[in-house]
Amino acid sequence: MQRIARIHFLSSPEQLRPVRDAVRQLAVEQGCSDKNLDCLVMAINEACMNVIQHGYANRNDGEMILEFWRDQDLLSIRLFDFAEPVDKASIKSRDLDDIKPGGLGVHIMQQVMDSVAYQHGPDGVGNMLEMRKRLSDETICCPNDYQENNDT
Repeated sequence: MQRIARIHFLSSPEQLRPVRDAVRQLAVEQGCSDKNLDCLVMAINEACMNVIQHGYANRNDGEMILEFWRDQDLLSIRLFDFAEPVDKASIKSRDLDDIKPGGLGVHIMQQVMDSVAYQHGPDGVGNMLEMRKRLSDETICCPNDYQENNDT
């Protein structure tokens, strides 16, 4: 597996727009399916937002690192944070029958990506989320009416 990109940013929601733009450009350069481009960007955005909200409790000074690795058709995205290590058993989506805003980031990531794995960070510091996606996968993984939220 070869690392193809690394993005280092702070846990501020204002940082997410340039991160989404960079992720979109990288995914296009790597040959991501047009059908899944928005979904991939959305899943990575949800992962970052979860770290900001839950890992850093909405603080704007937490460090975050996104790394992109490539192995043939497989894109691996690793999100590192330096927040308190999380209990992996506590990471779950809310009940989908409970209709209200928010709380679906974990569900979205699991639907969009081929695999999602949570680990403690290197040397037990922080957390690492690894998501994997086959770039040529033509399976539509999110609603056709999804449009990127440009408010953040």
